[in-house]
Amino acid sequence: MKWLACELHTHTVHSDGKQTLLELALGAKRLGFDCIALTDHNTMSGLQGKEEVEKETGIAVLPGMEWTTFYGHMVTVGLETFVDWRKAEPNTIHASVAGVHEQGGVAGLAHPFRIGTPVCTGCFWEFNIRDWNDFDYIEVWSTTFAPVKQDNQRAFALWTKLLNEGVRIAATSGRDWHRHEETEDPLSVTYLGLREEESASIQESAVNALKEGRVAVTIGPLVTMEVCSEAGEAAYGLGAAVPAGHPDKKECYTSRVRVSFSVREGMWQLPAQSYRLVVNGSEGGLAEMSIGAEDNHYEIGLGSSEKRPVWIRAELWGNVRGVHALIAFTNAIYFDREAGYE
Repeated sequence: MKWLACELHTHTVHSDGKQTLLELALGAKRLGFDCIALTDHNTMSGLQGKEEVEKETGIAVLPGMEWTTFYGHMVTVGLETFVDWRKAEPNTIHASVAGVHEQGGVAGLAHPFRIGTPVCTGCFWEFNIRDWNDFDYIEVWSTTFAPVKQDNQRAFALWTKLLNEGVRIAATSGRDWHRHEETEDPLSVTYLGLREEESASIQESAVNALKEGRVAVTIGPLVTMEVCSEAGEAAYGLGAAVPAGHPDKKECYTSRVRVSFSVREGMWQLPAQSYRLVVNGSEGGLAEMSIGAEDNHYEIGLGSSEKRPVWIRAELWGNVRGVHALIAFTNAIYFDREAGYE
């Protein structure tokens, strides 16, 4: 799996940003990103010259748009064709999402718990969602030093609640990048997992990764995970579902977690410390260990399938600027369940 370092929420002078697409891409390159999604408010005009910018900078630019309404902001990525955001009403948002999907794009909630009117008109999510499975992702980390911010913690808790309810939805980060300015705050990165054998374009592969939940989020090291059966017959990566076996046969599984501290070398810094690597799931904390700051693999047993979880994810915790915080997390690996399982 090739992991693409992405910034999925950006703006240019074509909406309320203070940067051109070229300036945005050059800034992303300096920060060690491979890819950005241009998500200007209610317009795609900023994508003019996209191919020339990609050629000059080596940064892949995903076409997108942030639907900016009175009832919430929705980020769409992967669309080549404009889908009219003005039709989005509190009770019709599902039809709007269907329109995005028909054009090959993905749709996600932007900063759903940010303060709304009158401070930030429409920033707080108020659309009525009947079926969360219609959406592709939730931006659970927004702006800089995201893990410590209360609105992001609420978004992360919402994502966890939905996973517990059986919804299969991805989680991402987004800086909501409007201007070039130096900051000492940790920057979040959304890593998208591209299959090595894929012959599609980077744009198509990145959108597929978002659709399928091959996503990891971090303010430092990259954490990824797969689940393997005891017999070693198959491995299931992020976003995949472990199939249910025979109800009368107990099966044991192992999670293989990889932590890479060498990603985007020199672009982030954490104090010397021992980190806490946790595997969490619908059944609560499944395993925990202390690890050092080195690239390594860790195998963590998950027990038998008798108490099969709905989902699991890996989390890395540690100290960041004097605060104990979540540093990185994977998206979920799911477990199909059949009659006979608890």
